[in-house]
Amino acid sequence: MELSYKAIFVATLLEFIFGAAYYGPVFGKIWGRMHGFDKLSKEVQEKMMKGMAPYYAIQLFVTIVTTTVLALFLKALPAGWNPYGMAGFFWLGFVVPTQVSAVIFGGTEPKWMLGKIMISAVGSLGCLMIATAILQVM
Repeated sequence: MELSYKAIFVATLLEFIFGAAYYGPVFGKIWGRMHGFDKLSKEVQEKMMKGMAPYYAIQLFVTIVTTTVLALFLKALPAGWNPYGMAGFFWLGFVVPTQVSAVIFGGTEPKWMLGKIMISAVGSLGCLMIATAILQVM
């Protein structure tokens, strides 16, 4: 089973762009409030932002892993199956439960739990659908 590493790279890049927009201009302010970022001084915020490179590198690595696993699942998909439906089941069965557990047991304030789950889950679904689209056309 041969994978298109070019498609995996492009999908990962587009997922990163989507994530930057999603957690930046779209939900950045509320995401910052959920994590107490808005209560920090501008200096502390800037220092934290400058130290994000290792975290972006980790996120890049896990996005490549997720996209590669998705590509493997899509390659093994029986003829006639909908790749977007399979990605949706992958999301519903593996990603959402993991995110729910991380929010519930990760120290999130109760008032933010539902919002954080929703934002995270929809963002992940968006990434999986972007990856599926790219992996289907490349």
